[in-house]
Amino acid sequence: MKIKRLSLRIRIFLAMLLLTFLASVLIATVTIYQYKEQTDEYNQGRLERKEEAVKASINYWLNSGRGNTFPIVEENLKLIFREKIHEISDIEKLEINIYDLDGNIAKSSHAGFVKSDAPSKLSDTILNGVNNTIKHRYVNTKTLNQYSLQSSYSYITDNKFKPIGILNLQYLQDNTSHNKDLEEFLIRMAYVYMLMFLLAIGLAYFISSYITRSIKTVTDKMSLTRLNHRNEKIILKDASAEVFTLVNAFNEMVDELEESAIKLAKGEREQAWREMAKQVAHEIKNPLTPMRLTVQSFQRKFDPKDPEIHEKINEFSKILIQQIDTMSSIASAFSNFAKMPTQNREELNVVEVVKYALDIFTEDYISYFPKKDVIIAKLDKTQLIRIVTNLVKNATQALDDVENKKIEVTVSDDDENVVIIVADNGKGILEEDKEKIFEPKFTTKSSGMGLGLGMVKNIVEAYKGTITYTTQENTGTVFKIIVPKK
Repeated sequence: MKIKRLSLRIRIFLAMLLLTFLASVLIATVTIYQYKEQTDEYNQGRLERKEEAVKASINYWLNSGRGNTFPIVEENLKLIFREKIHEISDIEKLEINIYDLDGNIAKSSHAGFVKSDAPSKLSDTILNGVNNTIKHRYVNTKTLNQYSLQSSYSYITDNKFKPIGILNLQYLQDNTSHNKDLEEFLIRMAYVYMLMFLLAIGLAYFISSYITRSIKTVTDKMSLTRLNHRNEKIILKDASAEVFTLVNAFNEMVDELEESAIKLAKGEREQAWREMAKQVAHEIKNPLTPMRLTVQSFQRKFDPKDPEIHEKINEFSKILIQQIDTMSSIASAFSNFAKMPTQNREELNVVEVVKYALDIFTEDYISYFPKKDVIIAKLDKTQLIRIVTNLVKNATQALDDVENKKIEVTVSDDDENVVIIVADNGKGILEEDKEKIFEPKFTTKSSGMGLGLGMVKNIVEAYKGTITYTTQENTGTVFKIIVPKK
């Protein structure tokens, strides 16, 4: 799922959860960093305290006059600290090494078979660090077997503060208890974060729903907006300034849309009547032309003394009556189309009525396939016959230039509806005519008025049914009608 397709509510919800998660991670990171800093400061302070304690013991040993009996000079370092260095090491629980001023080891408290990590010769870096700093102290740190080993180097002085050697303390940091405390703290904090995250989910859902509730109302109303329907305005009492502006814009759009719909409907009606008037005039002119020619011919050839004058008058009258009947049928067709068909519902067998409607067609390529012998429905018999005859008539007209003509009429039903299908293998419906197929308009053929499908649609919709079709050019067309049984 792309982030651009997510709704605003989901985005706010995810953003709040992400913010809570990032805050938790950041707090945990800062806590771990702070804990490590405090541990390092603690170890450094502890090393400094031990160094002060060792120096105090050494100064007391050198200057009290009660312990050391050797002159306090660099050459006597081994003798001065021969036994005392082990005593101090045992008290302070760390390794002590003493070097001369050239960096050579003079005495060490280390004992045993394991080699000491202290260097036998101090590097120039260490010597310069001790000699050139203000406090004359140098500290370095290295990792030893997953432990941190701190080494401090500082001067040992006589009673006149003259350096006679370099004191080295080896302090091995054991952070096991600290790390355990940190682990327990992080576990407790993880439980707290889990609870906070669950609360954040509920809070984020509530806040995101509250923020987007007004927007969802606007969205729902906009999705129901139609040009040919009466659209409702949006009324929101507790809305933000931005949403209020959006609602006002929507309500103004509804007003403008309603005005546009009225103008459009009025224009469509006027256009429909203009088109209808043109078509009526055109269709009436068709019988008027042969009537005019007949009258003119009769006028030229009329002879009262003609022995066949009575037969000619009868033929002349017959032609005029036929054209008058044609004009009358045109008027009746438009009159019937203009008004909604009156329903006279009665229980009838749809299978028999459809067969009766097909009996007027003499074409042998029309086939009838009822799925049952009896399908009872409450319909108007005359209107049902009009539906079938109009569809079949249109199908026969679509087969004018087709070889192996075929029309199939099928009748079936389900629990609530009757289904009538009329299929032909004609030339199909052109793409540009598909949208106008049910419009009331005259046909381009030499006969007919193009009102058949429009009339069928009116009848079907009066029954609250549907009429649909599928077509393929040069292959055929299938019309499907579904009407309720009751």
